[in-house]
Amino acid sequence: METSQAIMAFSQSEKVKSSIICASQSLELLAGLPFPEKEGAQKVIRMNIEMMRQEIHLARNLSGDGDWDEIEKHIEKAVVMIDSGVAPESVVHMTQALSQVTSIGHRSMTALKEKGLL
Repeated sequence: METSQAIMAFSQSEKVKSSIICASQSLELLAGLPFPEKEGAQKVIRMNIEMMRQEIHLARNLSGDGDWDEIEKHIEKAVVMIDSGVAPESVVHMTQALSQVTSIGHRSMTALKEKGLL
């Protein structure tokens, strides 16, 4: 992994990880909201997920790592569940995406440590 790719992968992985964690926590909170509030909250969560997807696309383009495509698939499954009305259950797909993002971050951090940059 080239240094510039490792830096971008590490940076983007941290950004995407925090977005996934935030979205997952928000999805879990949906279950306790009354219907009118739930509908609005779900729209806000979907907007945040779409922003996260843009970051995933950027990460894939900057790092050249195809593993970002798998993360995108997990996020897409979560979005389908959200749109189907079972938003809290979509957290399992967000967790799978988080695991893969963490792996990318670890791999890039290891590459940067080997080069003495971290």
